[in-house]
Amino acid sequence: MSVFLRGALSVLACFVACATASAADPIETDGDKYKVRFEDDRMRVLEYRDTPGDKTKQHFHPRFVLFALSPFKRTVTLPDGKVLTREFKAGEMLQSGPQTHIGENVGETPTHVLMIEMK
Repeated sequence: MSVFLRGALSVLACFVACATASAADPIETDGDKYKVRFEDDRMRVLEYRDTPGDKTKQHFHPRFVLFALSPFKRTVTLPDGKVLTREFKAGEMLQSGPQTHIGENVGETPTHVLMIEMK
């Protein structure tokens, strides 16, 4: 492997590690909305609740599975400014890779979900 390629890979690895490390844990940013329900060395289960109009601060989730316990509609704003609209029925699931975002309840119902974050 060339010195240039090794250097480029080192810079990329540092960028990824620094970006992940600088993103805050949702328990720290929005402890009024997120509660840890279970945690071990492989996963953490979070319960999340909010009401229409509520907005989170920017935070990070590692790979996760979301299970909707109630129907809701929200936007997710990514660090690059891209806004995603997500709408769930009770019982629907979503699997996602690592993600940093700001969430906002833009619907007319409270959000109630379980998130299983993989370690």
